[in-house]
Amino acid sequence: MSKNVFVVGLNDYNAERLRRLRGVENVTFHPLLTPAQVSETQDFDIPAMLAEAEATLDAFDGSIDAIVGYIDFPVSTMLPILCKKYGTPQVSLEALLKCEHKYWSRAVMREAIPDHIPKFTAFDPFDDNALSKIGEADLRFPFFVKPIKSSGSRLGFRIDSPEDFDFATEKLRAEIRTIGEPFDHVLSQADLPDEIRAVEGHYCMAEQVIGGRQCTVEGYVHDGEVVPYGTVDSIRYPQVLSFFYYLYPSQLPRKVQDKMWEITRTIMSHIGYDNAGFNIEYYWDEVQDKIWLLEINTRIAQSHCDLFEMVDGVSHQQVTIDLGLGRKPDMPRGEGPQNVAAEFFYRVFFRDARVARAPSRAEIEVASEAVEGTRIVSYVSKGMMLSELPEQDAYSFAIASVWMGAGKQSKLLWNYEQVMKKLNYEFTDIVE
Repeated sequence: MSKNVFVVGLNDYNAERLRRLRGVENVTFHPLLTPAQVSETQDFDIPAMLAEAEATLDAFDGSIDAIVGYIDFPVSTMLPILCKKYGTPQVSLEALLKCEHKYWSRAVMREAIPDHIPKFTAFDPFDDNALSKIGEADLRFPFFVKPIKSSGSRLGFRIDSPEDFDFATEKLRAEIRTIGEPFDHVLSQADLPDEIRAVEGHYCMAEQVIGGRQCTVEGYVHDGEVVPYGTVDSIRYPQVLSFFYYLYPSQLPRKVQDKMWEITRTIMSHIGYDNAGFNIEYYWDEVQDKIWLLEINTRIAQSHCDLFEMVDGVSHQQVTIDLGLGRKPDMPRGEGPQNVAAEFFYRVFFRDARVARAPSRAEIEVASEAVEGTRIVSYVSKGMMLSELPEQDAYSFAIASVWMGAGKQSKLLWNYEQVMKKLNYEFTDIVE
């Protein structure tokens, strides 16, 4: 019989990707809410989105076999609520929040893997005495701050001085409630311990600075079995916090990856996470040979889909769909046409600027054809301000992404340079 899978925020490109998965011959994919509502905005009215999604599902004349998504907040936090109501497989809201509520997540990690986490504390950015309270928690400069519900790299800051903290606090106070208020609605649906309920959606985390070679372990849990299936390196631009490219498969030593996978099995089992995909970001401090766990994300990384398809033969949306239908994921390995693959981020390091020129669709197609199998997405158009872009880090703007594969990493980097030579962006009204 045909299965009906509802995908929150489904767009045309991902609809094509899903149809290339294994075992979907009898699956019909249905969009649930639009990308404009859930990912192309910073205004998240979760009660309204849930109401609209439920109205669509209630009106559907057929079986509802799976409700899935591959997008971060707010989609990730809406899925357990929708799946529970309609009886489809998904992780519990409480287990999900043990990952997504950054303070609760660190508290749980402290119980199971204390040697792999930094010092941390929660603070209220609207508290004028927050900096002194952070000091009382034995955190000294430098440290890092971010919302307790982060969304991408947005509103994350390295703090080296009181002036840095004042700058971060100003930004946090201005923007934190766009995440905090909708997250509070999600928290109100969950059974929380009192000490976690006291850390509200607008709170932030202060953490000891950790670092090293960064990577992401992709995995899933099916019927209690934790299965890591790939490690992707996260390469930053020199001397800054912004990502340059994601590389798959990882170039880290095998023993380091094996240890990360062991930590992954330990923490996800301890949390009680089940029947859903996830990824965990790690650092390996090569000098101290120490592994740090940065954070847990409760969905596959959409940026990595093309990388898995190029190297392994299928997007790891395979994991999302199979788990949504209650079956063990059929994820291949090494069956793709490339040995390595990457997503590159073309960035500009301005405070703000206006786009004076962006490449046309035809120019993007020509650039893509420079290296077979390349996909380019430009995020800007002529006349827009860079500050209009959603989900940006605090130090740069990603104006385009380039996905490509190759036989080896050095060839991949050379190919990227050839492609970017064909794309011309220009800016005015630059704020340095």
